[in-house]
Formats: sequence, C-alpha cells, structure tokens
Amino acid sequence: MLLRVFLLCIALVSCGVWAKTYPLPADDSRLVGQNQHYIVKQGDTLASIANHFDIGFLALRSANPKVDPFLPTPGTELLIPLRQMLPEGKREGIVVNLAQLRLFFFRPKEHQVDIFPIGIGRIGWDTPTTTTYISQKIPHPSWTPTQHIRDEYAAKGKPLPKVVPAGPDNPLGDYAMRLAYGAGDYLIHGTNKNFGVGLRVSSGCMRLFPRDIKYLFSKAKKGMSVRIINQPVQYARQPDGTLYLEVTRPLSQSADDQTGIVNLPSNPQLIKFITQAQVDSQKVSQVLRRRSGYPELISQ
Repeated sequence: MLLRVFLLCIALVSCGVWAKTYPLPADDSRLVGQNQHYIVKQGDTLASIANHFDIGFLALRSANPKVDPFLPTPGTELLIPLRQMLPEGKREGIVVNLAQLRLFFFRPKEHQVDIFPIGIGRIGWDTPTTTTYISQKIPHPSWTPTQHIRDEYAAKGKPLPKVVPAGPDNPLGDYAMRLAYGAGDYLIHGTNKNFGVGLRVSSGCMRLFPRDIKYLFSKAKKGMSVRIINQPVQYARQPDGTLYLEVTRPLSQSADDQTGIVNLPSNPQLIKFITQAQVDSQKVSQVLRRRSGYPELISQ
C-alpha cells in the first residue's frame, strides 16, 4: 500500500510531462504509455481529473463507465487510460484521430510523440477527415464567426459581433493554426474554457487545453502536414507477439450506436487479425462491448 501511494504521488507530480510526451516505439510497435490508477478525492469530478492528467473527459469516462462523472465517490479507484495506440501510417507531422478525440504530434528527429486530448465538431458540424497542412500560424487570434454561427447564437438570444477581438472572451484562446482545407475555416486552436476539450462541442475546429496549444504552437511549423482520420477500431501486434484491440465509441450519438456490441468494419485484415488461433474470442467480444477507448490484450 505504501509503495502504491508513493507511485501515485510521483504520477501526480510528473503527469504534466509523461501524460503528454512519449518515446516513439519501434516501427513494428504501436503502443505507448501505461495505464495508471487514481483515488478520487473530495470535490473531484471526472472533468477536473481528466484535465489534471491531460486525457480528455470522454476518454476518462469510457474507461470508468460506472462512475458518476459529476459526483464520483471519494475513495473510488479510477483507471487513467494512458496506454494509447498510435494511428496507422506515417509518423510525421500532426495526425488527428477523431474517434479517439486525440491529436498526435510526431517528432521523429527527437524520437518522441506528443499526444493531446482535443474537442471536435458536434453533430451536424463535423470535423472533416482529410490530408492537408498548416497554412497559417496566428498568435492572439481574433475570431470572425461565420453567418451560420452568428444565426445560431442569435436564435439562443446570444448575439455575436462580426469580429471577437483577442482576449479573455475569445473562444479561440491565445493561439490558432489555420488548415489549408476548403476555404480555410478549420483551425487547431486553444480555448478560453477548458470544458469541451475531449468532447464533441465545436463548430468543426479542433480545440486544445491552453497549455497544450501553447506547446504545440511553439513546435509546429507552417506547412507541416496534418492528417485527420476517423478510426474507432484499431488493432496491433506487438514485437513480443501479443495482440491488442482498441475500440472507441462511434462519433454518432444515436442510441443504436451507443449500446451493444460494435459492428466490425468490413476490413479483411481486421477479420484475419481477430480470428487467429492465439486470439481469445471471449476477450474480443468484451472489448467490442466495453468500448473502453484504450488498447486491450486479446491474445490468450
């Protein structure tokens, strides 16, 4: 017990470092980090704990589905899902997996990857999947809401000006990076309200915690590639032969998508992967039903 408390104290002190930056694994490995545990304290909420560990609200809730998100019982042990699966493809630039609500910033020269929780477009304002690049970096941006957004706010009795200047009332926060997609309406930016990071709440842009966008803005370069994907089911074989499956909840919020077992995509490679002799089919069913959002072992 003393050892466990000691390790937890180390985790809480250092989480600002290890919850964000990981050594890049070998090319034949896709897993980084290790899951941790946290004991709920009086006054904690899942949102405050997610902010503390830099993982996003929905990621923490998916990993702990039976815990009250607003009034978790003090003394409850939470799983902090810090083991994560890197997206498939080239490890370069920025890669966003909308299903995971995460942004991966690859720095191969330093052999590191930074992983951040993000907020993305809500239903009807979906963040697009695309391959593009950073066309502009904007410190202390002003916000020019589209007419559609202004009409929506006006209908709620909250009219917006044509331009919201930089400052504490600007929802873009202190830093923004414009994407060369479409008319340039999509941004990776900060926020003046931490709530919303790790959720589907934006008008299509991707928002980060203020500390995260400040760091990313300082490292990312104009012209850097940005790949936005939507992969709710991922799988990987580790160098030691163990097999992992990760399933996140679909972006749709319909009742059919939020309950029961996830329907597997029509992917022959995935079907071949989960029907190998060493795979425990019961574990696969559990992972598909649980949709925990972090990699789980499925080999026997």
